[in-house]
Amino acid sequence: MLNYFLKRLLGLIPTLLIVAVLVFLFVHMLPGDPARLAAGQEADEQTVAMVRAELGLDKPLPQQFVSFFTHMLQGDFGTSIRTRRPVSTEIGERFFPTVMLTITSMVWAVIFGMGIGIVSAVFRNQWPDRLGMTLAVSGISFPAFALGMLLMQIFSVQLGWLPTVGASSWKHYILPSITLGAAVAAVMARFTRASFVEVIQEDFVRTARAKGVRERTVIIKHCLRNALIPVVTMMGLQFGFLLGGSILVEAVFNWPGLGRLLVDAVQMRDYPVIQTLVLLFSLEFILINLVVDVLYGYINPTIRYK
Repeated sequence: MLNYFLKRLLGLIPTLLIVAVLVFLFVHMLPGDPARLAAGQEADEQTVAMVRAELGLDKPLPQQFVSFFTHMLQGDFGTSIRTRRPVSTEIGERFFPTVMLTITSMVWAVIFGMGIGIVSAVFRNQWPDRLGMTLAVSGISFPAFALGMLLMQIFSVQLGWLPTVGASSWKHYILPSITLGAAVAAVMARFTRASFVEVIQEDFVRTARAKGVRERTVIIKHCLRNALIPVVTMMGLQFGFLLGGSILVEAVFNWPGLGRLLVDAVQMRDYPVIQTLVLLFSLEFILINLVVDVLYGYINPTIRYK
């Protein structure tokens, strides 16, 4: 297990290098001149040229990439074009609200999603199954931005129960986390149901029931563990999507997180911030997949890594 873990960590290096090259090229293909945006629309060409030279944008692209990658390996992600502050500082201030929002959304989505999926599988083709799958389809079909605006209209504007802007208290997390986690809960419900239905039909489950084992014990002890591997896979993927997919929700709720920072960076063509954020999201995906692979061995002891 340790050797496998170390090999996967070493495998991060070429993956991140490829991602860094692709992100660098993509960012520099975006329309608009960041030097013009930084200098202001009223600045003359000489001022724009001075700003471009100050930002290092007058150098050839290969030289800019080598400079960016070299400094990145040293922990220096550059300076934001928009705020003239270190990129690491900008991301550090926004990282915690995004992570907490993602964790909050994931916790309730997994609890409710798996609960609905298990109940639907146990009562397959009965009214709990139909109700659960109707909720799941609704959660997948309803766009996140529309759900967010609907929740704000009901619980903030009309009822006045919950705030809509900021992240200073636990109440600020309720509406954004519901909006962000609704689709994940729906996916988890459908995926859990499919996995449980398959496991419930296995011979060892019928054997346990034939021996007189209580239904609750059969579901929790025999079915749950065997159905968890595909569910954990989907859980890891969904957690990665939540981290990267919080951009729209953060824009709707004006959440002070990484998603909002990325939107502002794209609007201002803030190359250092965009490159660092995309690399961060890519690294998070890779690490989550690694954690999921390691969890397989604990869920199912028959799995061994070499």
